[in-house]
Amino acid sequence: MTERQQSRDRLGRVFTWLCGGALALNLLLAIGLLALIARHGMAYFWQSPVAEAKLHDGSTLIGEIHGWENVPESEAAWPGERRMRLKIGNRDLYGLDFRWVRDSEVAALSYPADVVLLERLEWGNFYGRMSALRRGEEIIASGGDAVWNAFGASHDRKLAQRRDVEALEAGEIGRVNYEIEQLRLAERRASLREHGATAADTKERQRATAETEARYEALASRLFEMRERLRDETVVMTAAGGEEKSIAVGEIVRYLRPNAMSGWSSMTLYLGRVWEFVSGSPRESNTEGGIFPAIFGTVMMVFLMSFAVAPFGVLAALYLREYAKEGPLVRAVRIAVNNLAGVPSIVFGVFGLGFFVYMIGGTIDQLFYPEALPTPTYGTGGILWASLTLALLTVPVVIVAAEEGLAAVPRIVREGSLALGATKFETIWRVVLPAAGPGILTGMILAMARAAGEVAPLMIVGMVKLAPSLPVDGNFPYVHLERKFMHLGFHVYDVGFQSPNVEAAQPLVFATALLLVVVVIAMNLVAVVVRNRVRRAYATMAV
Repeated sequence: MTERQQSRDRLGRVFTWLCGGALALNLLLAIGLLALIARHGMAYFWQSPVAEAKLHDGSTLIGEIHGWENVPESEAAWPGERRMRLKIGNRDLYGLDFRWVRDSEVAALSYPADVVLLERLEWGNFYGRMSALRRGEEIIASGGDAVWNAFGASHDRKLAQRRDVEALEAGEIGRVNYEIEQLRLAERRASLREHGATAADTKERQRATAETEARYEALASRLFEMRERLRDETVVMTAAGGEEKSIAVGEIVRYLRPNAMSGWSSMTLYLGRVWEFVSGSPRESNTEGGIFPAIFGTVMMVFLMSFAVAPFGVLAALYLREYAKEGPLVRAVRIAVNNLAGVPSIVFGVFGLGFFVYMIGGTIDQLFYPEALPTPTYGTGGILWASLTLALLTVPVVIVAAEEGLAAVPRIVREGSLALGATKFETIWRVVLPAAGPGILTGMILAMARAAGEVAPLMIVGMVKLAPSLPVDGNFPYVHLERKFMHLGFHVYDVGFQSPNVEAAQPLVFATALLLVVVVIAMNLVAVVVRNRVRRAYATMAV
């Protein structure tokens, strides 16, 4: 080996090690980022002890310690003084969730076993001690331990009543509201007909409307009574500063004494909060509760996008690879496809708003839903238009990947099929496409991963902060593609930057981001498993 060849060989080894080191560094950075998100996200559900800090000025604070930091030297009472970030809750009393407390301010720090934490439907957590349990003006129990012992039965009863209220709102009242709206639209539709409605039809609709509205009034009255019963029992809480606060038992989601909990109780609480987060609906401007509507909206949108982008991307790739003759036009199309992959996503959102929402959706409303106008049905943002917009956004990725998959199929396979008497279409359909399946699925995986994380275009074409109902329900036609939806990516942005209480919602940002990563990984794993099965099935054709 000559000296020049040895030099090239050494240089090649250097570049090999550099590439390997860069790959290892990227993997470490990705794993570190995921570990950071997982650490903060999973810690969101763990219950910390509740501290009671007695200050030198005579005041008392109760809350959870959310970290320590050094006080700036210019402000510190002594070198190395620290301060703790205390979540004091009781937002309806103090107006804020957190307070910084210095070491120099604290006279004593303890963790009393009788301190109670209440998770509420509104106003966040309440920290304090139980003083009394009342039913109307009647005192059921008085004193911390007595109230604690009596509170469980009362809370279980109110939880059952609240479930009944939610079932009534989402069930019978929701169906009656739907019937009333359909009757209104039917009356409007009849009035728009050329010959109008007959007197008999009008009378029948009026009778049905009156009966339905009477049912609604009865249900509304029943709902009002049930809500009043939720507030007939209250617990009187004493805050750290001695302030008393009466809280309706029906407004309390969970109650606990954090400093008296065993390890098993803490783990049960942790799993319960995780389940509530995954399966529940949001509350308190998305800063409390669960995010199931956002999970459902994200997954449904990605699948709708996949169903839309797959045929268009594969057909375009088939034409470019199997049918089109190389020339200026085909080269221009390929350049255009590659350029589309670099267009900012917000541009696709603007295009989707103008083309899908205003043009196609507005036309659909005029042709098929004139009775609902001027309120648009499809002429406004919805999950269908969001999915089609993302399909346009990701179709270049699918086209390029599908073309590469088709190009990887050996020419001899095509010629062998044609030699056996198959037509070109039969060869493509039965031989080429199955063999190119792994490459096509790779493009779909990349498209799904990008679509699940996109936020900017969706803000224009149908994504909202809080959707009143899911795109799927029990009312015909059961799948409502015109409805707006929630998305995990936007939920992260909304909670992290638009929340009225950003500091308290910060842990929720990590938990939502972690769940978004898990959802994307789960969908991609399904696609990878399918791709690997297709690859094994047609492994012999790739030789």
